[in-house]
Amino acid sequence: MANFSKSNVPQFSVDVYQNEYLPEGAGEVNAIVTVTATGGGTIGSAVAAPHLYSPGQGPSAAVAIMVDCSGSMDYPPTKMRNARDATAAAIDTLRDGVHFAVIGGTHVAKEVYPGGGRVAVADATTREQAKQALRSLSAGGGTAIGTWLKLADRLLSSADVAIRHGILLTDGRNEHESPQDLKAALDACAGRFTCDARGVGTDWEVKEVTGIASALLGTADIVADPAALAADFTHMMETAMGKEVADVSLRLWTPVDTTVKFVKQVAPTVEELTGRRTEAGPRAGDYPLGSWGDESRDYHVCVEVPVADIGQEMLAARISLVVPQPDGSAQNLGAQGLVRAVWTDDMVASTSINPQVAHYTGQAELAQVIQQGLDLRKSGDMDGATAKLGRAVQLASASGNADTAKLLAKVVDVVDAATGTVRLKAKVAEADEMTLETRSTKTVRVKK
Repeated sequence: MANFSKSNVPQFSVDVYQNEYLPEGAGEVNAIVTVTATGGGTIGSAVAAPHLYSPGQGPSAAVAIMVDCSGSMDYPPTKMRNARDATAAAIDTLRDGVHFAVIGGTHVAKEVYPGGGRVAVADATTREQAKQALRSLSAGGGTAIGTWLKLADRLLSSADVAIRHGILLTDGRNEHESPQDLKAALDACAGRFTCDARGVGTDWEVKEVTGIASALLGTADIVADPAALAADFTHMMETAMGKEVADVSLRLWTPVDTTVKFVKQVAPTVEELTGRRTEAGPRAGDYPLGSWGDESRDYHVCVEVPVADIGQEMLAARISLVVPQPDGSAQNLGAQGLVRAVWTDDMVASTSINPQVAHYTGQAELAQVIQQGLDLRKSGDMDGATAKLGRAVQLASASGNADTAKLLAKVVDVVDAATGTVRLKAKVAEADEMTLETRSTKTVRVKK
């Protein structure tokens, strides 16, 4: 076990990539912002909340595992067994001292372990007790995921910890509550805990599972073969145990008369953040980035500035990173990046597109055309689907996104990747189509 000390506080850095030169009359400034947290896996949340910091163990954390126990989990019968085994594997991965609970989800949510509206503290005894309790899990009933999330929120908030995380497994559609009920639950939980969501098999709704992960700043994926659940759950829990700072926000300050057009995460996945802004004082807003371990992510910031004369320059935006404090204030993490605008009549300077900006604009379009193509295919517009998925193949090939290219090749026959010439396959396995849709927002990083 790594020895954490308060000197191991995380080091955050911000790097800005842009072409600051604008031609006469232009007012749109684009920048890719790379945020990196380093500390060799020894980042402690002492930076954000010293009272929530346990030496020798890393930051204090609580995890709720939500397991679908609806009737469909019995088809095939191995599915429920795989889910129990996967949950047991995740429990084994918990660090000593981490608070945890297991929830069984149907049309209602029930506490499987420890019960009594509380969380257990992980050690050899509680891990064993939790695994025994999993034996009582059986399939029956409907699906109302909002109730699972609300119970997870109640249990997680009962622990005074720095990091709160959920893991949610479902195999079916959310049929026993309205979309409005699920949205209300997600709105209530947003910012209170992060959550990874997994769909097992092929009878669940991709947009539901990805929507849950997106709202709660977690990851989404398909586990088409239930036998692969244990490895996936172990990996998810290891990643959760590596998170060391919660509730990081990107603070964007812009001068008078500027407009923020958008802020989106572009690596490792595309995630729209524009609508999640909370105001943070005059001309500043905070965009939530979730929990961080040792990692690096890229963001695309686009601002509109008032047009100025040739030779003028201005600061278009200032980027910093903050974490909330118990008293409601925010602590600055010490990293800063500047986005500039310089007006020039040098055509070469003003028309060159920064390679980072160009790459991620393409990756964002790639995610979008895959979604559009699959939706058109489902609605029977085969010509439209072919055009969109052809463009997706072209973008994946040009950007070196080999993983997405492989997934596309299971849905279309590629005639010429460079021109995006494809034919839709007559028969596509449902798991292949769902995998492409679920992973469509995964991007490759630009080669620095």
